[in-house]
Amino acid sequence: MAERLEFTSNYSDLSTETGFQFEFKCSRCGNGYRSKFMPSATGTISNVLDAASSIFGGILSTASNLSGRVNSAAWQKARDDAFLRAANEIKPEFIQCPRCSGWVCKSSCWNTKRGLCKGCAPDLGVEMSAAQASRSVEEVWANAAMAEEDKKLETEQWRETIVASCPKCGAPQQNNAKFCQECGAPLKQNLHCTECGAKLNPGVKFCPECGKKV
Repeated sequence: MAERLEFTSNYSDLSTETGFQFEFKCSRCGNGYRSKFMPSATGTISNVLDAASSIFGGILSTASNLSGRVNSAAWQKARDDAFLRAANEIKPEFIQCPRCSGWVCKSSCWNTKRGLCKGCAPDLGVEMSAAQASRSVEEVWANAAMAEEDKKLETEQWRETIVASCPKCGAPQQNNAKFCQECGAPLKQNLHCTECGAKLNPGVKFCPECGKKV
């Protein structure tokens, strides 16, 4: 019975008609190893046949037969044997996590103390350092000094509508200004009811407090 392979999901086949080579990658970090190049006996025969074709003026076909020779049963068997040797060569560099079943590299992604990959059981020291760095960034944002132009944004101003662009010329406004920086049009329309003095929003037809027509 042919030997079975359990390490076959995270590899790339770099084989050509002249030989076999494979890359195996860690399922966590993406780094990995490339197997040694193994020349193909069938590829050597193909090169000899191609040379004979040119010598004898095309009696033997070249391009059309080359694909057939490469995909022949002999080439496929040679490729399988080469893959088996490559897998056995590279496999000691990897280990399968019993929790997520992923193949990871022992050098960077295996937590020896926990017996799990670092995706399932991260290094606590690394996580603590990352958490501290993240918290430091949060503290920087929380304690950042407010610019002078932003200090005008007090509680009462946050409650009123801040105009982002001039209703007259359409120019965008860089801050909570009272007049447009381009055309000078007023941006704050402090409307009040002439009957009760209640503050009115732009566009209303009746006072929401006393009902007087604006």
